[in-house]
Amino acid sequence: MNHAVKAVALLATALLVLATSPTGVSSEIAHRKFEYKYSFKGPYLSQKDGSVPFWEYSGSTIASEEMVRITPSLRSKKGAIWTKNPINFMWWEIEMVFRVNGRGRLGADGLALWYTAQKMTEGNTFGSSDQWGGLGIFFDSFDNDNRNNNPYIMAMLNDGTKTYDHESDGISQQLAGCLRDFRNKPFPVKAKVEYFQNVLQLFFHSGNTNTDEDYELCLRVENVFLPANGYFGVSAATGGLADDHDVLKFLTTSLYAPGQAPQMQGNIADPEKEKFTKEYEQYKAKLEQQKEEFRKAHPEQQAQIDQHGDPEQAYESQQSKELRQIFEGQAHMYEGMKLLHRKLDELLGRQERTLSMVSMIQQGQHVGVAIHPGGAPQQQQYQQTQPGVGLPIQRHEVDAILTTQRDMVATLNTMRASIAEVSRKAGQVNVAGGSNSGAGIEARFIGEMRDSINVVKRDIASILAATLNRAQPLGGCTQPACVGTMTFIAFTCTQLMLILGYMIYRNSKADAAKKFY
Repeated sequence: MNHAVKAVALLATALLVLATSPTGVSSEIAHRKFEYKYSFKGPYLSQKDGSVPFWEYSGSTIASEEMVRITPSLRSKKGAIWTKNPINFMWWEIEMVFRVNGRGRLGADGLALWYTAQKMTEGNTFGSSDQWGGLGIFFDSFDNDNRNNNPYIMAMLNDGTKTYDHESDGISQQLAGCLRDFRNKPFPVKAKVEYFQNVLQLFFHSGNTNTDEDYELCLRVENVFLPANGYFGVSAATGGLADDHDVLKFLTTSLYAPGQAPQMQGNIADPEKEKFTKEYEQYKAKLEQQKEEFRKAHPEQQAQIDQHGDPEQAYESQQSKELRQIFEGQAHMYEGMKLLHRKLDELLGRQERTLSMVSMIQQGQHVGVAIHPGGAPQQQQYQQTQPGVGLPIQRHEVDAILTTQRDMVATLNTMRASIAEVSRKAGQVNVAGGSNSGAGIEARFIGEMRDSINVVKRDIASILAATLNRAQPLGGCTQPACVGTMTFIAFTCTQLMLILGYMIYRNSKADAAKKFY
């Protein structure tokens, strides 16, 4: 019993999958042929004169290179587009890619896809006339019966005697339908209508994604009999509310049962095919030969082609153009990397030379150039013999110079801030004090600013002097002007004798004053 239940469940699942597939069982076994005379799509959808090949449109319809706008978003507009010729096949499949966009939450009136025995004129049923003979598939966006059941998609058959019931949105006249929203979607909405062996199916793509596999079954009706050799058409209408009704693609495919596919006309026999192939190769070789002769006869034009590029490249495919641009970009990047590597090698070489000189300085050796009285420059090597005498600049002196430079930069920044502050205060005083009372205050602030600038100048001068004094060993390494030992001792003794004499003289004067009193 359990095995039987499982088998029934698997069979039901398989039937459900086959029924809800976008192509259906019949489409898988049918022979398919694309019918370009009953289709249109961009780009270059319309011609220079605005016409669409094999189609004719009327009303408010506008054709562009990318789409056909059945009606614009203006009130009370109607438009339609129909095939010029009737179809010459029994079964068919239509894929319509469209957009319905409007400003508000509600729109009107809707879009209709037609297959009728005769081309219809302008009317009240979604831009087309009532009492048609054939099939109408309506994408109704306005809720006339106030049942909150719109946007709605429905199919309706008519034998030429029925009138569409606008008050009830044709609910009682429909073959089948589904409640689907098709307004203001991020991607184009798609509807695929298949009529094969008297079975009508409609698959709907909501436009929420950009994948082609997201079709879902909207309706399926059997025993549907449509007139032969009919016309395809699309119409739309707006009312008090208005939407843009745009059809981007209308693709028609004829379907044939197995064994009933039409015989392909115009097949080329093998001998003729070989003949055409041989002629093509001969013409191709002749063209290449003429190109080579032209290059030899006109070298100046060939030089221009080499400089500015081949004009035939203007007709290259999009893929070849993108690939060429990628290669050119990579070549520019490679040249830039080579230039950066060269610059980096130069910087590394300079750094190595600087480090070697610093290491020589730290070891107490320095190679300089001395000018002898004869005027001839000679290389002279200084070695560390006595501390503090004739030595090159040391590491701590370099650090001191760098510190002094940083202090100078900080002082300059302080000066800049002081000048900016003085300028700001002067501007405030000019604004607040007026022309009469501002002269004295302005003069006072100008004086303060002059004093501040003088102070900063003195600081900078002292910093520069200190920097030059510290950096003096980098020059000719002059001997320091120091006082000798004997001179220092004699000067010290003389100073002590003078101090003692002054103290004795002061004490004697004090004693004489005491005796007088």
